[in-house]
Amino acid sequence: MTATAANAAPRPAGHTAGHLDEAAETNQPVQFVAFKVNGDDFAVDIMAVREIKAWANVSSLPNMPSYVRGVLNLRGNIVPIFDLRCRFGRGATEATRLHVVIILIARGRTIGILVDAVSDILKAGSADLRALPEEDGEAGGFIAGLLALDRRMIAILDPDRLFDQSLVAIAAQAA
Repeated sequence: MTATAANAAPRPAGHTAGHLDEAAETNQPVQFVAFKVNGDDFAVDIMAVREIKAWANVSSLPNMPSYVRGVLNLRGNIVPIFDLRCRFGRGATEATRLHVVIILIARGRTIGILVDAVSDILKAGSADLRALPEEDGEAGGFIAGLLALDRRMIAILDPDRLFDQSLVAIAAQAA
């Protein structure tokens, strides 16, 4: 799975940045967990992912932004769960048993992101990674780059930039 054009690899911030930079320098493939949100394709570096769980009801928290679904007790750890569709400004997810939560590390904390479905585990070389075009807007702030595979463009999310550190801490402590 390689793309034909060779653009510079993205230089995202946080955990994703170091791993992608290292892969670009050594020309080693990187793996991503690909998933769908509202019909669109996204991916996160597999090194940030701890597990993938079926959707389960969460305990809601008062006075939180609409994209904070609540918290989940994961083997004794309180994990804040964020609704990615809502975070992207596309309305709240009507979660069913078909939805999944990706448990990952963001800013050194364990969080969960509610997505529609996990679609694939992708392996990509540095030639498959593309820098994000210059763009104004909040979404560009947490998109680390693009993955060009099989005529698809998949946005690579940087978990460290998806949510404000203070919000992650407050959501975890509010439980």
